[in-house]
Amino acid sequence: METKFCRESRVLRSSRVFPNDFNNHNTLFGGRLLSDMDQVASITAAKHSRRECVTVSVDGVEFLHPIRPQESVCFESFVIWTKRSSLEIFIKVHAEDLRTGQSKIAAISYFTFVALDENKKPTPVPKVIPETAEEKYLHERAKYRAALRTEKIEVNKEIVSYLKEHGTSPKVIMDYSEGEC
Repeated sequence: METKFCRESRVLRSSRVFPNDFNNHNTLFGGRLLSDMDQVASITAAKHSRRECVTVSVDGVEFLHPIRPQESVCFESFVIWTKRSSLEIFIKVHAEDLRTGQSKIAAISYFTFVALDENKKPTPVPKVIPETAEEKYLHERAKYRAALRTEKIEVNKEIVSYLKEHGTSPKVIMDYSEGEC
């Protein structure tokens, strides 16, 4: 199987935030940041696999510092681990105060994607080779995160099964609100 270096999938994207991107606390809306992170991660996944890829999970999003109106945002992402058809992508978000030049890590996250073939079926991806100290550090811990994801998938399957059998459907919620339950 082909291998690629982490650097071959690295994506850097800077952007400015505008008034419609802020919430009622005058900080960048978390959903907006997640959307941008997913876009950047999808480019990273495609660069590594050279395939169409879909988001499978978003793990461990940590909002470390709020992003304010006077700051720009820089997204850095790269593949840190692969399995057969899946890719784990690390995303680091920097916020820079455009007046002072002071920079901080505002958020980090791990996105998992699956590469698809022409028939929209999972397809193998190249293994990844870390080079820098940061890449090696993240790569070494990826197996632990993969085990946690597998455990989470099993728990979620149980939850979905329970909800299908015992959960409240939208119809029941509507009937209840109309006093017909």
